Amino acid sequence: MFNQMGLIGCGLMGGSLALALKQAGLVRSVVGFSQSPSSSAKALALGVIDQQALAAGEVAKGSDLIVLAMPVAATANTLALIKPQLEAHTLIVDLGSTKESVVQAAEDALAEKASQFVGCHPMAGAEKSGVEHAYAQLYARCQVLITPAPSSQPERLAQARQLWEALGCKVVSLSPSAHDGALAKVSHLPHLLAFAFINGLLGKADSSLALALAGTGFKDFSRIAASEPHMWRDILLANREPILNRLADFEQALAQLKSALVTDDHLRLFSLIDQASTGRQAWRANVTE
Repeated sequence: MFNQMGLIGCGLMGGSLALALKQAGLVRSVVGFSQSPSSSAKALALGVIDQQALAAGEVAKGSDLIVLAMPVAATANTLALIKPQLEAHTLIVDLGSTKESVVQAAEDALAEKASQFVGCHPMAGAEKSGVEHAYAQLYARCQVLITPAPSSQPERLAQARQLWEALGCKVVSLSPSAHDGALAKVSHLPHLLAFAFINGLLGKADSSLALALAGTGFKDFSRIAASEPHMWRDILLANREPILNRLADFEQALAQLKSALVTDDHLRLFSLIDQASTGRQAWRANVTE
């Protein structure tokens, strides 16, 4: 049980975690701050937070849990602002989708207090952003990736694991670099491709007709293109090198399909489609969609 949670970033992700922790009886009260005061004011009006802070540093006062739920590029500056007010027993976690840059930012900004930080990435989210869309079940049964740093205290790691497991989440621990490499393949690159796909469709002479005819295939493939732009700009830039490496792999795979089409190679085209279909079905058999 945490007496007070300090939330920095009163949007969908942070707001949903605040609601989930309060609903589970894991926090008594939540103090929230957002760079945009209107966001934290809205969170207060909706009952997501119990008190609105006017500065990031205020969130750390009296909080034994601090959650960073803002763009990853703001991590270093935010931690530097709250460091003077941090209590020795306070656990700090983040919800960012990249980890090497975030963990390094924590090491640099917190210095001797970096052991209180635990990098976390809950594999949950939605296309709609804003605290008005926050709901306590967002994290129900989701997978959470914890990325320990060399300075991480075992006690803090155990606290972070217990927090997520209390919400019914499956917790997996891996290094920040392993996290970023894996997520570049299965999350960051798919978002990049979805953005490119939609941009390639928009503005064409027949795009209105094409969109009017779009069905479930378009809906499934393009869903993540509706993601929040500021957040995804920061994620893509923070994990640039792994994403560029994966993009090269994709370009090679796309070139193989293009070659089969250009040469009218029925057997090769079928083989490539069958390989992808079999791989997708094998993955689906091992997970719950």
